[in-house]
Amino acid sequence: MNKFQVTILGCGSAIPTTMHNPPSQLVDLNEKLFMIDCGEGTQLQMRKFKARISKLHSLFISHLHGDHIFGLPGLLSTLSMLGRTGDLHIYAHKEINLLIKPFLIYMGKHMSFRIKLFPLNPERQELLFENKSIRIFSFPLKHRIATNGFLFEEKESPRHIIREIIDLYQIPLKQIPEIKEGADFITSDGTIIRNDILTSPGNPPRRYAYCSDTAYAPEIVPYIKNVDLLYHEATFAESELIRAGETYHSTARQAAEIARAANARQLVIGHYSSRYNELGTLLKEAVAVFPNTELAAEGKVFEL
Repeated sequence: MNKFQVTILGCGSAIPTTMHNPPSQLVDLNEKLFMIDCGEGTQLQMRKFKARISKLHSLFISHLHGDHIFGLPGLLSTLSMLGRTGDLHIYAHKEINLLIKPFLIYMGKHMSFRIKLFPLNPERQELLFENKSIRIFSFPLKHRIATNGFLFEEKESPRHIIREIIDLYQIPLKQIPEIKEGADFITSDGTIIRNDILTSPGNPPRRYAYCSDTAYAPEIVPYIKNVDLLYHEATFAESELIRAGETYHSTARQAAEIARAANARQLVIGHYSSRYNELGTLLKEAVAVFPNTELAAEGKVFEL
């Protein structure tokens, strides 16, 4: 089974603290490294947790508040100094040009690679990236400015051929790929051996959804239904429910309600307000609704 893991680089919110870095995550999926959000100090967190900056494939920026983008210029500069030559794809709202263009002018000919910007649609779900094994989607969230969540999913894997069956029916090696894709096998005497006899089901596709920042928004549930892992912001405790509504953020309990409605397998909460020096209350409120909840923490790795 291919690697599919999420590393938390930062899980704080807008006001910096000594406890948490601003938001950023790495998704390591099928030998490709994707970054979600790039708060201040992200490249230092990559160094700290021994992430290979050279493996970075693409960046996905949920929205253009400073705590999600202020690490971007430094990261881009470092990639250039390291001699990156391949294009870097950045998926973000079109206004990110206000940050990127002055930076590129400042760097001038010293940039060793090209940046390709792909604008997000804040109104509907879109397929952003696809190859033979994975898909990445964006979908709208509910925040003070245009904001998107992201869904990373594997495609359904080929069926597993049963080793003993190969020997039993003397199946030529050249036909094995077709059988893995669902074909039957016809023996030399014309007997049809059904595919369900020849194979067993492939590995079930795994799915990860990222939802930060957002107010409580049940309308996002169809986009994230049955995910294996859901990261959902939990900026506030229930005692700050009114404040959460005013700022278009969620409480820990509301994050858990979304996870329950989506039938998620596991919930991770983060994007903590700087007012919380300890997070036990947030975790307790979430677990009361959705027991399989964990707190995000810098350096924590979640395996799917």
